[in-house]
Amino acid sequence: MRSNFASRIRLISFFVIVCAAVLIVRLYFLQIVYSQSYKLKADHQYSSISQNIFNRGSIFFVDKDGVKTSAATIKSGFFLTVNPRLIADAEEVYKKISAITTIDHDTFIKKATKQNDSYEEIIHRLTSDQAAAISTLDITGIGLYKEQWRFYPGDTVAAQTIGFVGFTDKSDGLVGQYGLESSDEEILKRTNQNIKMNAFAQMFSELSTVVVSGGGEGDVVTTIEPTVQSFLEEQLVKTNKKWNSTLTGGIIIDPKTGEIYALGSYPTFNPNSYQKEESSKVFSNPLVENVYEMGSIVKALTMAAGLDAGVVTAQSTYNDTGSKTLNGKKISNYDGRARGVVPMQEVLNQSLNLGVAYVADKLGNTLFTKYMLDYGLGSKSGIDLPNEGRSLVNNLNSSRDIEHATASYGQGIAMSPMAITRALSVLANGGTLITPHVTKEIDYLTGRSLVTPIVEGERVIQQSTSKEITRMLVSVVDHALLEGAVKQTNYTIAAKTGTAQIADPQGGYYSDRYLHSFFGYFPAYNPSFLVFLYTVYPKGVDYASHTLTQPFIDMVKNLINYYQIPPDR
Repeated sequence: MRSNFASRIRLISFFVIVCAAVLIVRLYFLQIVYSQSYKLKADHQYSSISQNIFNRGSIFFVDKDGVKTSAATIKSGFFLTVNPRLIADAEEVYKKISAITTIDHDTFIKKATKQNDSYEEIIHRLTSDQAAAISTLDITGIGLYKEQWRFYPGDTVAAQTIGFVGFTDKSDGLVGQYGLESSDEEILKRTNQNIKMNAFAQMFSELSTVVVSGGGEGDVVTTIEPTVQSFLEEQLVKTNKKWNSTLTGGIIIDPKTGEIYALGSYPTFNPNSYQKEESSKVFSNPLVENVYEMGSIVKALTMAAGLDAGVVTAQSTYNDTGSKTLNGKKISNYDGRARGVVPMQEVLNQSLNLGVAYVADKLGNTLFTKYMLDYGLGSKSGIDLPNEGRSLVNNLNSSRDIEHATASYGQGIAMSPMAITRALSVLANGGTLITPHVTKEIDYLTGRSLVTPIVEGERVIQQSTSKEITRMLVSVVDHALLEGAVKQTNYTIAAKTGTAQIADPQGGYYSDRYLHSFFGYFPAYNPSFLVFLYTVYPKGVDYASHTLTQPFIDMVKNLINYYQIPPDR
């Protein structure tokens, strides 16, 4: 008897626990996952519910204190319709509604007087107050419907990274285009709008999505720091306009982890009004998709390879004759002038083409190529953004010395700004490859979060080499860059400029068109930030030291103050 009683108690307890679990899961999904759907139904008090309310996951920025701010979200409002068959006096209706919201008179009258028509959309994106006021008019033939649309609170901030939502030829609805909106479409899209699902089915279907596929629908949290992003964009606009460049771009990254604090280019666009742009080219992200010959910033990579292989030291010298001929072609320093016997430090200080060509020759073509490819210059960076461009480094496979000599100072090979930033981070972080990324974590609707792992990549150069090339690049800033005018008393900064001829599509190079590039990291021996800048075809100026040094220094000072970075010297 007692045994049967105990069994019944256990059975009842089991059902109570199961019911409680179901109720908890149900409440979670109704109050958290599908709360937006209930909010929509609440608006039924003065509008009709549209059959297909647009919904989509959010994208967030994260500030230095870990606070999320919205980069892409959903905004709600109402749209107004007319049934011309029921409108007795279109002019009178226009007067009443135009007193509440702005409506084009001719457009309204044309639509409201269409014969044999029962439905015309008049105006979209009305506020709740406007919809309520129109509803109180109680006009026969007027309809109000709830609607939602994608909204980007920052307007142009990180637009090419975020992307936008729009229609395409291959879809019958709104989908993500460009940037994270495109690459994270499967996460951001919302397909399950049914809030009447059976609780058991809902619980297990959501869990199976995570367990089986490792994903599901959710929100995207980025590494982008909104204040840093805004400051970078201000500098890009200022620089581009000052020098009337074709394009100016920049990246601010943690060279140790690959987290990107900011990236952007100018010209850019506003995703809230992308339809107004004359060309779709502005939507793509040139920092990821375009490839360029980067010029003399590559010299830092060549010098580090020479140091790492032991073929040169900072004190090693060579005889600089100003120019030399390889495989029947002449290469020379930027000014063609001979320097005589020159130590390696001066190769970087004076940015001497013949100096790094000497280092490449000492390495030999095979070893030089290996280092360049180990830096990742021949492969994609792995950035979590769409349409990454592939580097053009076929010259490294040539047996001709001339191709390796020009590659040593950044001509004849091309890579994306993201790829070169990844390579330069090797110099800053102790010698290993990183994976640059703009996604910090994915927050799934099930409550599960997937944080982007920080994994140390392959070693390219030794830690001692990283320290030595850093020391040499600090010397460049302290003594050579604008003749030492930008040296910071309390902070070590490692940096190098680059000026590259722009290739002519018809063959050869333009004689008057250059790409200016600049990279630097700080505090140099334990860097928190690496900044990469470039500007394409600036006018009326010869060298990157004049176009990009000041924007870089301004960003350094801003980052030091904003993050309260302590002095390191």
